[in-house]
Amino acid sequence: MLNISHISKTFNPGTADSKLALDDLCLDVDDGEFITIIGANGAGKSTLFGAIAGSFFTDEGRITLDGEDITMMPEYLRARKIGRLFQDPMRGTAPGMTIEENLSLAAGHGGWLSMAGSGQKKEFREMLRQLEMGLEDRMKQPMGLLSGGQRQAVTLLMATINPPSLLLLDEHTAALDPAAADKVLAITEEVVKKDHLTCLMITHNMQSALKLGTRTLMMDAGRIILDVSGSERGSMKVEDLLERFKSISGKALDNDRMLLTSEKDS
Repeated sequence: MLNISHISKTFNPGTADSKLALDDLCLDVDDGEFITIIGANGAGKSTLFGAIAGSFFTDEGRITLDGEDITMMPEYLRARKIGRLFQDPMRGTAPGMTIEENLSLAAGHGGWLSMAGSGQKKEFREMLRQLEMGLEDRMKQPMGLLSGGQRQAVTLLMATINPPSLLLLDEHTAALDPAAADKVLAITEEVVKKDHLTCLMITHNMQSALKLGTRTLMMDAGRIILDVSGSERGSMKVEDLLERFKSISGKALDNDRMLLTSEKDS
């Protein structure tokens, strides 16, 4: 479904700021897989998403999605098949437009509600009702007035209103308070399961990485150094992940945010 074959990316090559961000990385993702991705800052997680989404072209390698080579495809064309959420709740929506208009925009009507039939408007309302955030009664309010958690929940609906071939979640709960983060993660699970979406989710929370989805990857220095699923993943604890990281990379995981979050959840 998604095949990434030997991709590499160096930013600012030939300068003092040269950075090898992706290093001969390979990954195969089957239809319906929900993969969580963890790693320290600078491990290459968001860079991997940028390569998949087309934010830049890789220096080497090949990326195919649904059997189509998208390696040199522009980002705006990939966006027809790839949904993406970012850490910043302000990205991915039009803050001056209403909730209803944003959903209409995502549905392919350019934000013009007059082009959305009454049946689809009712669907918008029902989608919002299922979030259990009271937003179905605030459809005429601008997106910019919502809280971060509410906005991320609506952005998730927008990214999946026309189910994508691939959903990329780039630490989409990291900027939220714990209660809002838990709520958005629960909604994420429901949406992915309902539409049987293929999903890659970057998280700094190692507990969530093992609990959610079907497979967990750990990245370091632009490579995937650990890939676990099935019974092996099911029996793993955060301490096991830390030990495996140290054993493979030869160093301890040094990321205060990841460690502190996991300690609070354990």
